[in-house]
Amino acid sequence: MEVKNLFDQQAYEEIMIRLQNLTATSERQWGKMTAAQMLAHCKEAYKVPLTSKKLKRLPISYIGWIFRPVLYNSRPYRKSLPTAPNFIIKDDRDFEKEKAEMLSIVKAFHERGVTGIGDKMHPTFGPMKAEQWGKSMWKHLDHHLRQFGV
Repeated sequence: MEVKNLFDQQAYEEIMIRLQNLTATSERQWGKMTAAQMLAHCKEAYKVPLTSKKLKRLPISYIGWIFRPVLYNSRPYRKSLPTAPNFIIKDDRDFEKEKAEMLSIVKAFHERGVTGIGDKMHPTFGPMKAEQWGKSMWKHLDHHLRQFGV
């Protein structure tokens, strides 16, 4: 079974419902972030394929393609994986603001579609095609929604 793709309507609708079900009091099952920090963290990740924001390419990205299959297989990410320094959120965030912005950014990603996203550089996995972004962004958000029980 292959991982879902955020460009697919059904996968998009499912993830949006799960996002809407997230509350400020949703308890984390693992990790250190609050629900608001998790949303801010995920927003930063979505900015990579959505904008021209260039992140420092990590040295591992030159061999990152070897590890890319982890983005597409049906196995969930392991709990408490290390977070790339660019995406660590330590300050307190307003949950409702972060949630509204996250819903908006996921909608923008889906609506932009494969041709609108195009090929972009991933700071860890190197060059990725739009379809790869659709799958990896779904899997990343799924991981964090499961972290908070939704």
